[in-house]
Amino acid sequence: MVGSIEAKSLQSNGSVQHNGLNLEEKLDEFRRLLGKSDKDPLRIVSVGAGAWGSVFAALLQESYGGFRDKFQIRIWRRPGRAVDRETAEHLFEVINSREDILRRLIRRCAYLKYVEARLGDRTLYADEILKDGFCLNMVDTPLCPLKVVTNLQEAVWDADIVVNGLPSTETREVFEEISKYWKERITDPIIISLSKGIETALEPVPHIITPTKMIHQATGVPIENVLYLGGPNIAAEIYNKEYANARICGAEKWRKPLAKFLRQPHFIVWDNSDLVTHEVMGGLKNVYAIGAGMVAALTNESATSKSVYFAHCTSEMIFITHLLAEEPEKLAGPLLADTYVTLLKGRNAWYGQMLAKGEINRDMGDSISGKGMIQGVSAVGAFYQLLSQSSLSILHSEEKKPVAPVESCPILKTLYKILITREQSTQAILQALRDETLNDPRDRIEIAQSHAFYRPSLLDQP
Repeated sequence: MVGSIEAKSLQSNGSVQHNGLNLEEKLDEFRRLLGKSDKDPLRIVSVGAGAWGSVFAALLQESYGGFRDKFQIRIWRRPGRAVDRETAEHLFEVINSREDILRRLIRRCAYLKYVEARLGDRTLYADEILKDGFCLNMVDTPLCPLKVVTNLQEAVWDADIVVNGLPSTETREVFEEISKYWKERITDPIIISLSKGIETALEPVPHIITPTKMIHQATGVPIENVLYLGGPNIAAEIYNKEYANARICGAEKWRKPLAKFLRQPHFIVWDNSDLVTHEVMGGLKNVYAIGAGMVAALTNESATSKSVYFAHCTSEMIFITHLLAEEPEKLAGPLLADTYVTLLKGRNAWYGQMLAKGEINRDMGDSISGKGMIQGVSAVGAFYQLLSQSSLSILHSEEKKPVAPVESCPILKTLYKILITREQSTQAILQALRDETLNDPRDRIEIAQSHAFYRPSLLDQP
């Protein structure tokens, strides 16, 4: 049953064992690493209640929530976000289609408010429904009940682990506020960022700022305590126990213990030392997912058109990774896997489709009801700004003169003109594919592979 703590799990050797002792041993082992005393619970807070942040908190609650003296988890979200009537009506349908959820709400004396909201007699709020296990960004997938806190200071002041479930565009601001509440702390918390997005800074040299770097700068928490977790997955599917994997990236001190602590039979967590590059790649695939959605909508899901787009967008991504990574070939698998799942079912591809169909427009902003923040939009602006700097010029393959790297990325340039400057319509993405002056995508890859492209300064590395 979704929303309950599983008592048994299938072990790797094929035998079924009681899960409680196994989980308690994992919890005790991690608590010892943190130096927790017997009466001092491990305190985790998820900051931000989007789909992935909410699911991450729910997974931990289901795994360890039964050990109340040893483990506590809460989730922070801003108060006051009203649930619109249409969503309230749909939520009521979801509740009544699931007997387990219906019974749970009745036991908690929480069902009546959903009836009243369905009838239009009261307004529900996002933090209110999250306590009952409903994330506003994915009401079709009920979660387990969660402890929700709307006061940021109360949420974070004593947390051992803070999970960043915020969009990259909000990360710096919120963690600057959090830093005010940590001035008296004796020990530094561990921070796990789930955010996929970037900012660009031009001084002293053009470089990318990732969410983990924003957090480090805002709080002063040592970078060895700040990690990134991401992978090719969809939040709702992970919660529904579909097999998935992810990587936790950062310093060895915490990434290996955390990988073991977070790992579940259906959710395999690997560890990797390359923090910044994996973070950047998570933001890069969102850029091209938006374009893929546009192409799909404009061509009536033409397999041929989508494959043409995929050839061009992957060649641009490979081109960009050669600028950003010393060993870009190591990123090929994770980047393509993350791109693939985002094109299939991600919110950025959905956003591109809806724009092309005219069902939403740019004036509605980047935060869309029922979907949350579309992080690919800000990433388009950040990557374009970075790669348009003349100080990063490369030699043009045909004209034999220095050009900014963005000149070799026609898809990125077109998305910038559609989404940021708005000087072109979504139809421009098809024109970019049909432009007879475009080089073979393979040529772009060969150019990147044949030059000393790597620019460590782009990731603010020496």
